[in-house]
Amino acid sequence: MGMTMTQKILANRAGLPEVKAGQLIMAKLDLVLGNDITAPVAVKEFNKIGVDEVFDKTKVAIVPDHFTPNKDIKAAEQCKFIREFAHEKEITNYFEIGEMGIEHALIPEKGLVVPGDVVIGADSHTCTYGALGAFSTGVGSTDMAAGMAMGQSWFKVPSALKFELTGKPGPWVSGKDIILHIIGMIGVDGALYRSMEFVGDGVANLSIDDRFTMANMAIEAGGKNGIFPVDEVTLDYVKEHSCRDYSVYTADPDAEYDAVYQIDLASVRPTVALPHLPDNTRTIDEVGDVQLDQVVIGSCTNGRIEDIRVAAKILQGKKVAKGIRCIIFPATQKIYLQALREGLIEQLVEAGAAFSTPTCGPCLGGHMGILAKGERALATTNRNFVGRMGHPESEVYLASPAVAAASAITGKISNPEEIAG
Repeated sequence: MGMTMTQKILANRAGLPEVKAGQLIMAKLDLVLGNDITAPVAVKEFNKIGVDEVFDKTKVAIVPDHFTPNKDIKAAEQCKFIREFAHEKEITNYFEIGEMGIEHALIPEKGLVVPGDVVIGADSHTCTYGALGAFSTGVGSTDMAAGMAMGQSWFKVPSALKFELTGKPGPWVSGKDIILHIIGMIGVDGALYRSMEFVGDGVANLSIDDRFTMANMAIEAGGKNGIFPVDEVTLDYVKEHSCRDYSVYTADPDAEYDAVYQIDLASVRPTVALPHLPDNTRTIDEVGDVQLDQVVIGSCTNGRIEDIRVAAKILQGKKVAKGIRCIIFPATQKIYLQALREGLIEQLVEAGAAFSTPTCGPCLGGHMGILAKGERALATTNRNFVGRMGHPESEVYLASPAVAAASAITGKISNPEEIAG
């Protein structure tokens, strides 16, 4: 029996001719990642192992992004602790205020992941890098510690689901709508410990930003990872951002899948996930009258330049509704500067939005956008669990930047087709 894309990558890094679903392996790591919440725990565990150095100073990355800029004394102490560790161990890829970004946008932007890599990160959305044809997955802080020390990690080889994408998305439909559609279809545990492999001629109609968004949310269906085939879109991005060698893996024709789903992208409508799970989805036509208090555009899911362009296009010449707090978080400093150069920030601020430095803050109810009791937010983030963005009696709705921008104008969840035409 043949192997999937993910299985081929794992076989290569394990030094094996082949692997099978369910097999336990040890694989070499190309990158080990942590942030200001997970890295402090990992550092404490690393110090117990008894090694003096990390396995490779260029293959460990630490990005304080969740509670930064530091929101309080505890956050400042957390960041100080990992900053001192990074400096002591001479870790090359430590990025903080002024050069930082949200980790899952910054890491590929810095060229630290290329096709064929195996990446672990102590953050569940590490699966983002599957957009580049890499195997990347979230782990616990103890696994991060072991990875920093040894340069390898154990895995149970995942089985796979195949998503055959055909056609072209309609106007104002993006990768966020597609992945919400898929999660709504299979459920939050529909891909539990499986690789979600996105293939088909429809992939060519998805931008690299669409792919990052879809791979990012594989974990919201329970997936071990999400992964896309490497094509010209992938290689254009990789060649622009990295000078590293890469390896391209394609699934064998006789690769085994637990299930195959066929999705016509032209049939996907703008989609919204209602509280309190990402699979509680409705099309924009089915949502009904949902009044809002806050709109958040950004995060590791939808804070890229394409997302900000879409928001600015819809908001241009219009105003955020009175009483709506619209907060926009670019995912990296580079994206911030690009938005500045294109005049997007000016458009958005004139429309009544607040433009923030890169941070994960509001996504996890950390800071800079916390909800009070009874408030509702529409966000381009990835999770809408109970209390995710603040008070346990608040509500979070998930949607694309197009839906979010349209909703900021009307004060209620709205169809971008009706607002922008």
